[in-house]
Amino acid sequence: MIPRFLSRSQSQSPEEAAQELADKLPALLMEARRVAMTVAQGVHGRRRAGPGETFWQFRNFAAGDSAGVIDWRRSAGSDTLYVREREWEAAHTVWIWVDLSPSMNFRSNLSSSSKAERAIILALALASLLSDAGERVGLPGHIEPKSRRNITALMLETFARAILGFSGLPSASTRLSNHSEIVIFSDFLEPGEELGRIFNGLARQSVRGHVMQILDPAEESLPYRGRVEFVDEEKGTRFTAERAETFKEEYTARLTAHKADIAQRASALGWTPFIHHTDRPAVEALLALHMHLSGLEKAFRSKGILKGQSYEQAGPQ
Repeated sequence: MIPRFLSRSQSQSPEEAAQELADKLPALLMEARRVAMTVAQGVHGRRRAGPGETFWQFRNFAAGDSAGVIDWRRSAGSDTLYVREREWEAAHTVWIWVDLSPSMNFRSNLSSSSKAERAIILALALASLLSDAGERVGLPGHIEPKSRRNITALMLETFARAILGFSGLPSASTRLSNHSEIVIFSDFLEPGEELGRIFNGLARQSVRGHVMQILDPAEESLPYRGRVEFVDEEKGTRFTAERAETFKEEYTARLTAHKADIAQRASALGWTPFIHHTDRPAVEALLALHMHLSGLEKAFRSKGILKGQSYEQAGPQ
């Protein structure tokens, strides 16, 4: 387990911190819309070939295609045979969970955003992109998944009304619809065994998961020197280090092992682990996640458009 000793002493109670975060929600929504719009400019939703009536694109005829799928009008006058693809019109169900536990309120002087603020921005922006693509989006236990254009407004209202209800990860027994997907935004600093129980419990419902670990850069680099008091915001435990720099090597090793454990547990279930640092643009994390959900990640990486946001590639800052 990685100790939550990076949140230094604060005078706020959990309720006061939650209220402060709730007061920022309108501004976070505006930022989420900006981030979503930036990604949407270069991405056309989760469009993919499949049964449907809506024309999507032409592609070159390939081995294995039947002659019946050739668009002869488009192919006329050309040396290339073209196939007219229709867009897949079956909506998927995507659940979104945002961990707003006390440790997520941490923000060092290396970042302008707390982990909780960044998680909310990413969740709202992702929901906006998914709903615009016609997908069903829901919040477990709060919003049933439906195709709706006002999902971000509903999510914002839910966070404002029940922000303490998101203090932690979803329960392993949280009921989700079969063959749906869930995206979890958290720092995932719980013990590996606890994370494993949650992942396994959700996966047993034939749910495909995506975990976005959000860390402050100070949680990667431990930049403190001299006498420093750290406070575990989850348990209230205090620890005073006379020379904080002497713990850096051991701490870095434990964090590296913990991240590898998360990746292994997720990958073993066919889930996808991602990592994001709050000193990096939110657009990077959203683009990587959305491209993976769209099935376009490999194509974008091969073109050099998508870089450094997979769990394995994103390391200490």
